[in-house]
Order: sequence, then C-alpha cells, then structure tokens
Amino acid sequence: MQTRETTFNLRLWTVDEYHRMAASGILDEDERVELLEGKIIWMSAKGTAHRSAVVRTDYFLKDALRNRAWLSSQEPITLNQYSEPEPDISVVKIDPLDYADHHPRPKEIYLIIEIEVADSSLKFDREIKSKSYAQAGIRDYWVLDVVNRQLYVLREPTDEGYQQEFILDENGIISPLEFPDLQIPVPQMLPPIK
Repeated sequence: MQTRETTFNLRLWTVDEYHRMAASGILDEDERVELLEGKIIWMSAKGTAHRSAVVRTDYFLKDALRNRAWLSSQEPITLNQYSEPEPDISVVKIDPLDYADHHPRPKEIYLIIEIEVADSSLKFDREIKSKSYAQAGIRDYWVLDVVNRQLYVLREPTDEGYQQEFILDENGIISPLEFPDLQIPVPQMLPPIK
C-alpha cells in the first residue's frame, strides 16, 4: 500500500479578521466559537453540570476576591494576534475602564479556569489550549474535570507548554499564585452529588 504525505498550508485568521467576521454576520452571534491559534474552534454545548460548576466557581471567587480582581465568566481574552479564547473563568486585573476598550491580555490575567464534563474537551484543554496559554505566559491555569471530580493545576509556562502539572482530588484545597492567602476547596467548584 502506498501512501503519500501531503502538507497543507493553512490560512490562519487574526483576531481583527475574526471580529470583522462576527460584525459582518459571517459568524452568527449565537454560534459558540472561539479563535485559537488562528483557527475557529467550535465550543461544546453547555450542559447542566458544566453550568453548575461555572456558576459555583464564579460565585465563590467573586465573593472571595471582592475588590482585588475582576472576574469574567465565559468572556473573551486576547492571547496574541491569532488567539481569542473564551475561558469558563478568567481572574484578571481590575481595569479602570472595565475592559470597555479591549479584552484582557496575558499581562492582565491572574488565573484561567476551564471546566470540562467530557473526555474529548478535557484532553483538548489539557493538551492544546494549555500550550496556547503557556506560550502566552499565563502563569496559573486550572482545568476542572467535573466527571472525575479532579482539578488539574498547570504552572510554570514555557513555549513548549507548562512545566508543572499536578492533580487534586475532590478533597483538595488550592490557592491561586497571585492570591496565596485564598484557600479554595475543590468541592466548592464542583456540582454537588445527589
């Protein structure tokens, strides 16, 4: 059997082009997409377990951080010219204009949390998205695995990815790098079990 390897040159989209597509109606405002490394990626549908974890995490962090940081839930951040993902939770610096003139950029981001309820999206967040976040210099990146009730914590970003990864089970407690005084119990972020 013969095989022939073909290399394709992909045309990557910039953040500006992505915005123009949305403004012109090429991308419908109801489409759940994000731009990552110049590619438009379909985002998973939001189920009840996902929604519950996002709301619980958002509520806890807003209460705990109060006026120390701005919390954004499922809103865009700009990593570079080719990436504008929409993480489930972004903890960012307080901006005097409340980010009316730009989306948070890497130097303004303290922590990103992605919440996953499927193996395929968990793998995507841990392998693909994590590399983009690491290359952008995001120091603290967490992936909450709702199904297995675990929290993946990724730190020490490099161009190749994160150098440190550890997993906390549902009884774990974690502190964000920027807020070491804040103790977050992993169960506080997880949906309750019946």
